[in-house]
Amino acid sequence: MKHALILPILLPLFTGAALLLFHRLGKPAKRLLSLAATWALVPVALWLLLLAGDGQLRTYALGNWQPPFGIILMLDRLSALMLLVTAVLAGFAALYACRGDDERGPNFHALYQFQLLGINGAFLTGDLFNLFVFFEILLISSYALLLHGHGPRRVRSGMHYVVLNLLGSSLFLIGVSMLYGLLGTLNMADLALRVSRVGPGEAPLVAAAGYLLLVVFALKGAVMPLYFWLPRAYASATAPVAALFAIMTKIGLYAIVRVFTLIFGGEAGELSNLVMVWLWPLALLTLGAAVIGALAARNLQVLLAYLVVASVGTLLAGVAIGSEQSLAAALYYLIHSTLIAGALFLLADLIARQRGELGTDLISAPALRQPLLLGAMFFAGAISVAGLPPFSGFLGKLMLLRSVAPGAEAMLLWGVVLVGGLGMLIALSRAGSLVFWRSSEAAIGLAADPVRVLATLGLLLGSLLLVAVAQPLQAYVQAAAAQLLDPTPYLQIVSGGEA
Repeated sequence: MKHALILPILLPLFTGAALLLFHRLGKPAKRLLSLAATWALVPVALWLLLLAGDGQLRTYALGNWQPPFGIILMLDRLSALMLLVTAVLAGFAALYACRGDDERGPNFHALYQFQLLGINGAFLTGDLFNLFVFFEILLISSYALLLHGHGPRRVRSGMHYVVLNLLGSSLFLIGVSMLYGLLGTLNMADLALRVSRVGPGEAPLVAAAGYLLLVVFALKGAVMPLYFWLPRAYASATAPVAALFAIMTKIGLYAIVRVFTLIFGGEAGELSNLVMVWLWPLALLTLGAAVIGALAARNLQVLLAYLVVASVGTLLAGVAIGSEQSLAAALYYLIHSTLIAGALFLLADLIARQRGELGTDLISAPALRQPLLLGAMFFAGAISVAGLPPFSGFLGKLMLLRSVAPGAEAMLLWGVVLVGGLGMLIALSRAGSLVFWRSSEAAIGLAADPVRVLATLGLLLGSLLLVAVAQPLQAYVQAAAAQLLDPTPYLQIVSGGEA
């Protein structure tokens, strides 16, 4: 399995290309090919997770050019975990899409595969320029997927999304160019070595490049005050696209963790922990703003989009604290929030299909055809998002709250997280009462498609599965956090190249 490391990139690349070349294939054949390729990523990601579990860093030198001169893919515990979460989320979202959502526009499945190509590449690359390249691949695909289904609402939201991300890409390219001009490399491990040796004359310029990267990753991750594009974009996307987009903000957070623990981490000399002082207030502000937005939402999909922003704030708080325990808690919560957000976007579509023209607007509407089934699913998702037992959201928040030492920092974190959880519970309770209780007429919608229900339940049950495997998973994320905070093995990647 020497080449297993590149499979998460090759599978969606070749599948997407084949779907474009053979675009005249019938819909059943396209769906079968897309589903097979997407679900094939799950065993591949599991295999890579097992490989990464021994704590050894693995690299794949493209073209056999060794680092730091060549482009490498890098596998550690964090990247393996992110690949598995992406594969599971994408598998259920693709299954949901195959029940008719893929018919709203051309080449849906090809775009979906290219989106997965960009996401998986961003998690695996060990080169900063190729992180930019994979960002662009996933963004270009996301532009088309966001507009999939047409309509003026999607076009308006898509324009904001495209313009802001093009601006972010420009800043990313400027930041990468500055680092290359100053340090002569873009291999992340090599950058870490050279940043640690930067002298006083170059340090301000290198720091400026680092802050530019922070702005870019904060925009991609929807961090306050750069999150305003997200609620409208996610609310206007089709259900399977919005579900897949649940991993998109996590890519921005992943990039923050990867770049600012490795390149600008504790061993970066004059630039050690460059942005950590900024992450803490940004995390609390993001969480607070998201809760206010959720309370003010008058549409269920907009409410769910703000819950995604709230998860970003919670995760960023774990990263900002900077300890091994807080980072492990953030990783556990990342898995929970991604799966549950994806499930709730699919569930919102199931609800909209039974409410007629009112869709997901939070106003009185005809009764649902299946209130017990959809209501139970909504209840489970809501209490998991709010952080109530026995679901994984409770364990994730508990781990995060226990990771901070007593003091002013703990008071702030506990206050914001607990009050934020209460606010989310109030917002979801209000939405649930409007959707399931305050019906004005007899039911008019059709019963939910069983395959769509299965796809939604598959993601919802992930919350219970995370509780069932909490002990080994907690040990894994703890080891992943320890690996991230120890840069020595990463620096050894390029020791031969430097010599």
